[in-house]
Amino acid sequence: RNFFTKRTKELKPAVQSAPGWKLFGKVPPRENLQKDSKIIQQEYEARTGRMCKPPPSSTRRKNIEFEPLSTTALILEDRPANLPAKSVEEALRHRQEYDEMVAEAKKREIKEAHKRKKIMRERFKQEENIASAMVIWVNEILPNWEGMRATRRVRELWWQGLPPSVRGRVWSLAVGNELNITPELYEIFLSRAKERWKSFSETSSENDTEDAGASVADREASLELIKLDISRTFPSLYIFQKGGPYHDLLHSVLGAYTCYRPDVGYVQGMSFIAAVLILNLEEADAFIAFANLLNKPCQLAFFRVDHSMMLKYFAAFEVFFEENLPKLFLHFKSYSLTPDIYLIDWIFTLYSKSLPLDLACRVWDVFCRDGEEFLFRTGLGILRLYEDILLQMDFIHIAQFLTKLPEDITSEKLFTCIAAIQMQNSNKKWAQVFASLMKDNKEGDKNHSPALKT
Repeated sequence: RNFFTKRTKELKPAVQSAPGWKLFGKVPPRENLQKDSKIIQQEYEARTGRMCKPPPSSTRRKNIEFEPLSTTALILEDRPANLPAKSVEEALRHRQEYDEMVAEAKKREIKEAHKRKKIMRERFKQEENIASAMVIWVNEILPNWEGMRATRRVRELWWQGLPPSVRGRVWSLAVGNELNITPELYEIFLSRAKERWKSFSETSSENDTEDAGASVADREASLELIKLDISRTFPSLYIFQKGGPYHDLLHSVLGAYTCYRPDVGYVQGMSFIAAVLILNLEEADAFIAFANLLNKPCQLAFFRVDHSMMLKYFAAFEVFFEENLPKLFLHFKSYSLTPDIYLIDWIFTLYSKSLPLDLACRVWDVFCRDGEEFLFRTGLGILRLYEDILLQMDFIHIAQFLTKLPEDITSEKLFTCIAAIQMQNSNKKWAQVFASLMKDNKEGDKNHSPALKT
């Protein structure tokens, strides 16, 4: 215990008498005493004969009553000692400029505060409207769904957007269940999907090497293809990616559907539709709504890539495009820019990929009310909203713009533009125009319909 203390006392004489120091011509080490900085300075001056001037005491900020909190306040600082000092006029001018900058900053802060208050007031008002609408939907409309769904009052309330708490239930009722799918049926197809994934993972390497083109349906239903698209579904939310709370749920719904409809299989874009339904419905209910939604004529035509039907939808869209936005229609025609360039992505994902999620859900609200017509009306509303910008663009920039719409698009502006779109041409509504196109012969379709680019 006393080893270190004893060695410390005997260290000095032992080191001084060590023969090794003299043998190699070295001087025994001096006692390691810490010197004061002033002593060191004096010794240096004695050796060099130089005098070190003490640093001048700082007089900066002597007349300033505060410390600058940002680079803006540096304008009040004195110049370094090696530069000429400020004149009185320059110092006064800098003080005036600083005061002006502070005043401008205060104005901006007040303006931003008013803006924040306005946003909060609008948000509170919106929440109150949602709360009151929820009471009406829960207590009046949903208990009497069949009798009230088509009334003018309900349709107007529907247009304003469904309260999130009842959105899933209203969607399910509006989409219906013509396929008579039950939760038990969903479990059956889910178990089949799991079996196919397991067998596919065991034989995928053999299939890849033996026959790259065989069993396309199996490949589309495979775990790998679905998993790849799931990772791309709403990536900013981080809830559908691997490890997220809804990853396995989305994977199950999509896998069960590929077994339920092998004639359709899995098609890119389905993951976005299933994801929106999962966010608003329970698992089995989401699958039921998903299968019935994709069984609608428009969705079935697109997901089965029925070219003739898709061309008729594009032709009907162009009829109302020319009716509502003639200038933009001619501008697109001059560049041979056909609807398939931008509409395919919008229709495949029901705008859930192109629009902000909350806005896409509001589009879904009215889509469930009005059917496929509203999908194309929404497309015309987007074109109307950005008409002035699009008229200044060429083919490439139009395609890029419509493929990735601005993120600051708001529901108020978009739905104002959608409301201004008239879905009537020569006293014919959407359904009548589309029916007349269906009766046209194939030769007429080739002459009057836009070319589908694949």
